[in-house]
Amino acid sequence: MFPWGLSCLSVLGAVGTALLCAGLLLILAQHLWTLRWMLSRDRACALPLPKGSMGWPFLGETLHWLVQGSRFHSSRRERYGMVFKTHLLGKPVIRVSGAENVRTILLGEHRLVCNQWPQSAHILLGSHTLLGSVGEPHRRRRKVLAHAFSRSALERYVPRLQGALRREVRSWCAAPGPIAVYQAAKMLTFRMAASILLGLRLDEAQCAELARTFEQLVENLFSLPLDVPFSGLRKGIRARDQLHQHLEEAIAEKLREGKAEELGDALALIVHSARELGHEPSVQELKESAVELLFAAFFTTASASTSLVLLLLQHPAALAKIRQELAAQGLERACHCEPGSAGGDAGLGSDCVCEPDLSLAALGRLRYIDCVVKEVLRLLPPVSGGYRTALRTFELDGYQIPKGWSVMYSIRDTHETAAVYCSPPEGFDPERFSSACDEARGAVGRFHYIPFGGGARSCLGQELAQAMLQLLAVELVRTARWELATPAFPAMQTVPIVHPVDGLQLFFHPLAPSTTPDGPRS
Repeated sequence: MFPWGLSCLSVLGAVGTALLCAGLLLILAQHLWTLRWMLSRDRACALPLPKGSMGWPFLGETLHWLVQGSRFHSSRRERYGMVFKTHLLGKPVIRVSGAENVRTILLGEHRLVCNQWPQSAHILLGSHTLLGSVGEPHRRRRKVLAHAFSRSALERYVPRLQGALRREVRSWCAAPGPIAVYQAAKMLTFRMAASILLGLRLDEAQCAELARTFEQLVENLFSLPLDVPFSGLRKGIRARDQLHQHLEEAIAEKLREGKAEELGDALALIVHSARELGHEPSVQELKESAVELLFAAFFTTASASTSLVLLLLQHPAALAKIRQELAAQGLERACHCEPGSAGGDAGLGSDCVCEPDLSLAALGRLRYIDCVVKEVLRLLPPVSGGYRTALRTFELDGYQIPKGWSVMYSIRDTHETAAVYCSPPEGFDPERFSSACDEARGAVGRFHYIPFGGGARSCLGQELAQAMLQLLAVELVRTARWELATPAFPAMQTVPIVHPVDGLQLFFHPLAPSTTPDGPRS
């Protein structure tokens, strides 16, 4: 028995020694990893690197980020401040929040920083896009696209948007069971983008098929850049080619159109605008522009629409104020018509002949609804932030941002920490954007409120997106009441786009033409 005991002690001793050596090697590796990034600072700059942790060797803090989600950034912001360093997805990253810090990043486009997207996204979306261009090519493309979102263009879009949203809300009310609002909003957004932005005439089956193809493209935008069988990139390329093939005929028609006053969609306006600037766009350029328009409008608008429905359900006082505003403007009566009647936009449904009653000017008079939409986008911005690459070493909040490092500016953190509003930023309060709240008016110009980014890469379609959300609020409030189909409100997923984890399951009930949920109409 005695020799056996010695043998066990020897084994335990060897295991202990091995574990100790492994632990020491791990400590040494992490020390060297930290030292490697400390030495990567720009020695020509006297400023220190931001505070923070670079995590484990090679892995960085990626696993923590994936497990913790949005809590990862908020916990480190509390520990290190508005500017901190980390290491995510194989790259050193400086995370930035706070209005003045974000202002430096957004206004430093082409000078301090440049846009950063993964190689797979550049491959799938192409080179003829705002996403893939920098410097003067980016400015030229932005100038061309601006015509598609001018005020005159928006005035054409609004009646068609209202008709589409009216039919959608009525279809939700007619459904025999609960509606998964996020999924329904994605389909609605795609239909509207295909019709109003691209001018496509699709029936329901064609639209559904094209939407599935487009989703497959988007799902693989951030895949590894390996074009091999069964890879995400290969699936994305196949989806892109199918989209391009479907778009060719519509684009050929745009190139044949001539009169600007007859142009009813964004893609046709882009062709006209490019020609006015002396450039004849190619078919390939327009195919890539068309896919980029879909990409810019699709998930973010669906996310914001879902958040609007959710927050109005959670805050009945806001619903009551919207009803009061509509009544004051003489807009409280919804259009009611029988399902199955003719009329409507091609590709957007054809079950209602009611004429739109809101123009862009009329929307501008609905001040409280505008405040509600702004508050939805402040509290639940669809995109959490954006990535840039430092073009040169520069100073930010007393730290150096080394050339070549990734910089992520945070929209959500900036909204959550803004101390300029007339009520606590964590609450839902549309009144913070009212004319009575002077701080709110000033905040918009100081980068405290940035749901659409800012600077040279601010979203060109922001006014169109806000008009759609305003119209959705109008049609919802005066057409339906809605309630949860689940025992509790769903949790919110924040990456990559804000959305309810269960899609937000709701029952929609139509309002009688002559009554409101609170009793007879006046």
